[in-house]
Amino acid sequence: MMNISLRLRRPSRMVDGKRMRMTSSFQWLLLTFILLYLMNQVNSQKRGAPRDLKCITNNLQVWDCSWKAPSGAGHGTIYEVCIESRSHSCYQSEKTNAKIPALLPGDHEITINRLYDFGNPISKFTLNEKNVSLIPDTPEILNLSADFSTSTLHLKWNDRGSIFPRHLNVIWEVKILRKENTEIIKLVTHNTTVNGKDTVHHWSWASDMPLECTTHSVAIRCYVDDPHFSGRKEWSDWSPLKNISWSPDSQTKVFPQDKVILVGSDITFCCVTQEKVLSAQIGQTNCPLIHLDGENVAIKIHNISVSANSGTNVVFTTEDNIFGTVIFAGYPPDIPQKLNCETYDLKEIICTWNPGRPTALVGPRNTSYTLFESFSGKYVKFKRVEAPTNESYQLFFQMRPNQEIYNFTLNARNPLGRSESTILVNITEKVYPRIPTSIKVKDINSTAVILSWHLPGNFAKIKLLCQIEINKTNSVQERNITIRGVENSSYLVAVDQLNPYTVYTFRIRCSAETFWKWSKWSNEKKYLTTEAIPSKGPDTWREWSSDGKNLIIYWKPLPINEANGKILSYNVSCSLDEETQSLSEIPDPQHKAELQLDKNDYIISVVAKNSVGSSPPSKIASMEIPNDDLKVEQAVGMGNGILLTWNYDPSMTCDYVIKWCNSSRAEPCLMDWKKVPSNSTEAVIESDQFRPGVRYNFFLYGCRNQGYQLLRSIIGYIEELAPIVAPNFTVEDTSADSILVRWEDIPVEELRGFLRGYLFYFEKGERDTSKIRGLESGRSDIKVKNITDLSQKTLRIADLQGKTSYHLVLRAYTDGGMGPEKSMFVVTKENSVGLIIAILIPVAVAVIVGVVTSILCYRKREWIKETFYPDIPNPENCKALQFQKSVCEGNSALKTLEMNPCTPNNVEVLETRSAVPKIEDTEIISPIAERPEESSDAEPENHVVVSYCPPVIEEEIPNPGVDEAGGTSQVIYIDVQSMYQPQAKPEEEQESDPVGGAGYKPQMHLPITSTVEDLAADADLDKTAGYRPQANVNAWNLVSPDSPRSTDSNSEIVSFGSPCSINSRQFLIPPKDEDSPKSNGGGWSFTNFFQNKPND
Repeated sequence: MMNISLRLRRPSRMVDGKRMRMTSSFQWLLLTFILLYLMNQVNSQKRGAPRDLKCITNNLQVWDCSWKAPSGAGHGTIYEVCIESRSHSCYQSEKTNAKIPALLPGDHEITINRLYDFGNPISKFTLNEKNVSLIPDTPEILNLSADFSTSTLHLKWNDRGSIFPRHLNVIWEVKILRKENTEIIKLVTHNTTVNGKDTVHHWSWASDMPLECTTHSVAIRCYVDDPHFSGRKEWSDWSPLKNISWSPDSQTKVFPQDKVILVGSDITFCCVTQEKVLSAQIGQTNCPLIHLDGENVAIKIHNISVSANSGTNVVFTTEDNIFGTVIFAGYPPDIPQKLNCETYDLKEIICTWNPGRPTALVGPRNTSYTLFESFSGKYVKFKRVEAPTNESYQLFFQMRPNQEIYNFTLNARNPLGRSESTILVNITEKVYPRIPTSIKVKDINSTAVILSWHLPGNFAKIKLLCQIEINKTNSVQERNITIRGVENSSYLVAVDQLNPYTVYTFRIRCSAETFWKWSKWSNEKKYLTTEAIPSKGPDTWREWSSDGKNLIIYWKPLPINEANGKILSYNVSCSLDEETQSLSEIPDPQHKAELQLDKNDYIISVVAKNSVGSSPPSKIASMEIPNDDLKVEQAVGMGNGILLTWNYDPSMTCDYVIKWCNSSRAEPCLMDWKKVPSNSTEAVIESDQFRPGVRYNFFLYGCRNQGYQLLRSIIGYIEELAPIVAPNFTVEDTSADSILVRWEDIPVEELRGFLRGYLFYFEKGERDTSKIRGLESGRSDIKVKNITDLSQKTLRIADLQGKTSYHLVLRAYTDGGMGPEKSMFVVTKENSVGLIIAILIPVAVAVIVGVVTSILCYRKREWIKETFYPDIPNPENCKALQFQKSVCEGNSALKTLEMNPCTPNNVEVLETRSAVPKIEDTEIISPIAERPEESSDAEPENHVVVSYCPPVIEEEIPNPGVDEAGGTSQVIYIDVQSMYQPQAKPEEEQESDPVGGAGYKPQMHLPITSTVEDLAADADLDKTAGYRPQANVNAWNLVSPDSPRSTDSNSEIVSFGSPCSINSRQFLIPPKDEDSPKSNGGGWSFTNFFQNKPND
């Protein structure tokens, strides 16, 4: 802040005087009074002095200082501003401001005083540059114009640089407003410099909205940036607004019209109309409306995509009309790629390039190209031919005389931008000749020709490098030659080292000697060289005929490179002691001749002839030296050939000849031959005629003293294969334990290799049920015999079984594999000795078993009889019932068998001996069959009921008569059987059979229920006396009569237990051993065989 001090001159001097003269005690009191007075004076002066001094500058040369006037100042007051540091420079002003020159940096004392106003205070200020503000003058826009086609505003103003003392940086700020309400849409800064003179500046701005859409306004202000000024720097005030508006005609339009923009850009379209716009769309997409002044609307499109060739439609729709425009979105031209300039003929330069990325702009908006050469200042424009963009473009530039180096710049331009590419070339090093034409060939001799051609272009200043391709059968050769270029484009060259009578194919391509590119190959030119004398004689061989009378001469046709022409005929001659004996001419293509010669040593000569001359003769001796020590060897080839080796023999002076043929062919055996030098010890025989699996004969001849001797005879295969047929074998003999087999050799043609052996398989098996899989199956039931003795043709198989079918299989094998199989089934003969033994052994075993069995049965007959057929007890010795002691005491040996759980029945005694009294025992009534009372009343008087007591029979009466029976006391069980019958026996039947109770009666005859049974009982009456065995064995039942099985049975004829008495229901005790266990077995049909012991 500026410091202000006020002072009064006169009061100050008085105070100072008083201070100097003060000597008394009232000094302090007086001083206090004076200070109060001075303070009052100061306050009174402040109310009447200038204050708040401020200074600004607009040009750094003059400071405009202003202050606030005192309250008592009136109109017409004059102020004096003095700068104390400048020799007391003062400036007068009638206003409250004054312009003073710019002061140097530092503090300066400024005083401001009102003139002609005595007694008024003086204001004093301290002024420094730091307290001064630099505020430029308000800029003035000279001109504001618009380019409506590009929506660009152009602004022009004067910077008034002449008012500044030095060069300064000035920052301009441009404010752009839109619409009638002056909405700020852009604030841009622009930097310039002032250099001491007035300068008019230009600035342009492209609007994102077409200028036709709404009013645009512009204002500017500036800021001076002086690094040497230490005060405050401030912006100037904004200039007055300048407006740009479009005056529409009567026709409504959409802006911009046919605009070309970059893909991905944002763009605004507007419709200037007096009608209300309802909708807007770009392509098929609807867009929201942006309302502008009046009825004008706009749409904003973001990141626009590539347009079609015809552009993209933008349409605004009103109630009555449709308005629109077309937009073209594409790319600026890409930098031309692969720019290359070369020449075909040193007359014209061809520059080619790739346009790069497509621009998507066509027609008048497409990219234009211009080729500019800087050294000559010439240029050519590209004449566009609509072509696919992936193809190269090219321009032709006429070469300048005596100019070799060219600097080309290719410019590309379209509405969205431009690009360029440059290249510097020495055109003599970029020669790419055209295709040579008009090739001609002319003979020099049989081995050389002259080759000529035409090459368009003027190459007189350079040398050409040409390549000639010489092609013949199975051979291609390329020769490079350098020739001087000519203006007339005709060239020729001699080509030598050719073969006579050979078809050659020539073609040519050329380049500059410095080499840039080969030209394309010319068309082929075929040419046949002329003939020459054959260079060699035919390769010959000879064979004696099978009868040894004729000598057959063979020769091979000469190769083309040795025949040197077409062979017309062959001259064959023989000589003895250098004297020609015969001469014959054999026309081609016959390659053998037969001569009738004796066994003398003749020299055979063969000469080939063509149209030019005859070849040197080929000679061979007819003599053949015998070899008694010759063995046939075997060999197998490798790949396509076979290797033959032999030991070095210095006596072989000529050469070696190897002859071979197919062994299956008839004599003379000759397929081909090969000659090797005499110093060789091996040779590989190869031929296209060799086939795998075919046997060949190889013969090695050595030449000694003009005679040939057979040294080795070899049979071999190039490759061995498996036989294709099986050996044919037959069975010559069979026996009970062996089979004799014989087989035949396989023909050589079908063997296809050296036979190494046979595999013979055999196993048991019937036809169509056995299949031998071979050795690899590992089956243990298959027997295999490997026969490696090739001379063996038979095989006996022993240790076989008689009358058995065997499956036999025979296969041959070579090193090439196993051949197919042949099989048969053979049945061995029957073994007679074995059959006899098979019969005798069972018979002998049966006899021995029978004898042993008979002995054992005889020795164990007692046990067998007791086990299977025990003795039936004698009824006389049976004591079935236990009588009372008074009744049975007469016989001390009498024993009774307790009947448990048998319930006794009534016993009716018909007659009684006089010696035995009648005893009536207590009657026990059976619950099953009880007699009615009426029947008991009708019985006779002598009827008594007693317990069972078997009669004592002293001796057996074999045939008791009827009379004796009537006088004997008989005990009859009447109810023993009836108790097990479904119903009791009728009374009438009991009375009608008085004799039925006499003697013993089998149980099966007890129930007499019919007339037929009564008749049978009467007929057998004589047989009922005494004991009678139960003969019906099938009716025996081994269970007790009281068991459920017996009681449940419905059979009327049931016998319980065996053996037992007819009158008993219990088993009888064996007669000899009463403690022995009871037999539970039934009868046996074989018991009569052992029935040889009398009853006890």
